[in-house]
Amino acid sequence: MKKLAYLRKKEHVVESDYSITKVWNGTLKVLAKLKWTIVKKDKRTYEIETITNSGFLSYPSKLFIKIWVVDKKTTRIKVNVETPVTTITSVVDFGRIDDRIELFFEALSIYLKKKKK
Repeated sequence: MKKLAYLRKKEHVVESDYSITKVWNGTLKVLAKLKWTIVKKDKRTYEIETITNSGFLSYPSKLFIKIWVVDKKTTRIKVNVETPVTTITSVVDFGRIDDRIELFFEALSIYLKKKKK
């Protein structure tokens, strides 16, 4: 087992003007397109646990995605990210959590906008 210095964590919440069904289906499509591994998914609670690909001198991140209804036309998406970091990888890995969150939300936004047409 690799010795970890710590677990870097971050949370990001976004509201979307799409139904929960569209956001859920879009999230699954986007994760497949990004080639991130889905570890668990529960359509009943609209929760997904996924693992990103690792990068050069960095470990993969775990994303915990939770989707819920705000009202008829608004859905909230919360992403919690955890990345194990060692003292060696901490400098190289700095900012990758933000990049991975941004990549996910950008890909989801593009997917949902295409499906709106």
